Amino acid sequence: MTPSPSIFTRILRGEIPCEKILEDDRFFAFLDIRPIAPGHTLVVPKVQTDKVFDLDPETLAAMLPFAGRIAKALEKAVPCERIGMLVAGFEVPHAHLHLVPIRREGDLSFANAKPAAKEDLAEIGAAVRMALNAEG
Repeated sequence: MTPSPSIFTRILRGEIPCEKILEDDRFFAFLDIRPIAPGHTLVVPKVQTDKVFDLDPETLAAMLPFAGRIAKALEKAVPCERIGMLVAGFEVPHAHLHLVPIRREGDLSFANAKPAAKEDLAEIGAAVRMALNAEG
């Protein structure tokens, strides 16, 4: 039985709007609408798989370099000390990485998540995409 499309699959299909950061043939990255911190980005494979470690080895191996490009752009676009990464997997049944700009380890907590205004997401998204484009 085919699982119901996750909210991330619906975003990938364009059924639900998002602030897209980067896309290639295997992955899609967009800003979280309930970010832990400004710039909180979700990286998802285009194939819906519930758990990150159930991804095929090639996809799993390619996910980090894709996320790394975004992390470097986030560091340039959003004030932070570093980019933290979470793989929790309980929120949506679609494998995904959370890239979160942080100042200290304690910042990497879903307890800090708050809804973001669409305008704020658009502004941050533009800054991150600009940093990605500058990198080439």
